[in-house]
Amino acid sequence: MRTIDLKTWHRKDHYEFFCGFEYPHFSLCADVGLTTFLPAIKEANVSFTAAIMYLIARTANAIPEFRQRVREGNPVEHDVVHPSATILTKNDLFSFCTVLYSEDFLEFIRRAEEEISQVKQNPYIEEKIQDDSMLFMSPIPWVSFTAFMHPLRLNPADSVPRFAWGKYQEQDGKVMMPLSVQAHHAMVDGIHVGRYYQQIQELLDRPEDWLNS
Repeated sequence: MRTIDLKTWHRKDHYEFFCGFEYPHFSLCADVGLTTFLPAIKEANVSFTAAIMYLIARTANAIPEFRQRVREGNPVEHDVVHPSATILTKNDLFSFCTVLYSEDFLEFIRRAEEEISQVKQNPYIEEKIQDDSMLFMSPIPWVSFTAFMHPLRLNPADSVPRFAWGKYQEQDGKVMMPLSVQAHHAMVDGIHVGRYYQQIQELLDRPEDWLNS
């Protein structure tokens, strides 16, 4: 992790402007295509949830703005950020499931499946990693939603990006799934979210580039 020099940072004015907001987050929801991705992971016998966690985290790690945070009033940038998803357990309650990120897909899947199995047996409501090097994720597989907003603390404002994905369904011969991206505006603008959707779609369309890595 490095501390960003606010005096020389190109986002200085935008950072200070949005840090002054009582609610500095914004959220955008759009469909992503799973037409190529879905049969590829089914053939590989890979957990859908773990694979989506991987792609969301891989894309976020590739875009610096999604690794940047507000920490004690100062901007910082992590070298790597890790996904933490809600996993449904008994009595319709969820548990947090934190997976240390690895760009190696098979290694990440191994870690994710192990963590998912553990939290289903022993649910917990506290994060394993007690800092802001996180990406919070929520699968909502029962609804094909068009908007989503996560809860977050505002004093001080939480700057961890949040993601949610919904029920996928076929549309005009294509398999589509809603994906919500929520971020702190001091770090992330619409152009960065646009890049995020473009890059994750490229990964979804080319599973041969990462599936056996």
